[in-house]
Amino acid sequence: MEELQEKSLARETARIEVATPATRYSDLDEGLQFAIRAAADKKALNIVGLDLRDIASFTEHFIIATGTNQRQVQAIADEIVERLKKEKGLRAVRVEGYRTGEWVLLDYGDFVFHIFSETAREFYDLERLWRDAGKIEMPDDL
Repeated sequence: MEELQEKSLARETARIEVATPATRYSDLDEGLQFAIRAAADKKALNIVGLDLRDIASFTEHFIIATGTNQRQVQAIADEIVERLKKEKGLRAVRVEGYRTGEWVLLDYGDFVFHIFSETAREFYDLERLWRDAGKIEMPDDL
């Protein structure tokens, strides 16, 4: 009887992958598009966008980019902050990690821009952590 109970309590699980279409770059908020372009202008590498609208309530999008060294990480952050403030009137709600330049987080409310050094990006691996998020199609010219 015990053996029968154990089997009935065991639950089989299966993971079903549902392919969701990627969010088009042109469908993004103009400020977010502008931030992505600003990062690309400062030679940010491997820019990836995650659409969190279906799985998170604290923001809509994560943008993840890489700088080759501390100075470039800071320069990318500076470019995004200055251009969004000057040309779009947007100010970051919060900026974290700027001093060390390993991982700078720019929180604009509707989107969060993460700029990593290569080693920090590999270590934290946000793309894996947020693998359930939808993807954002980035333009080929970035």
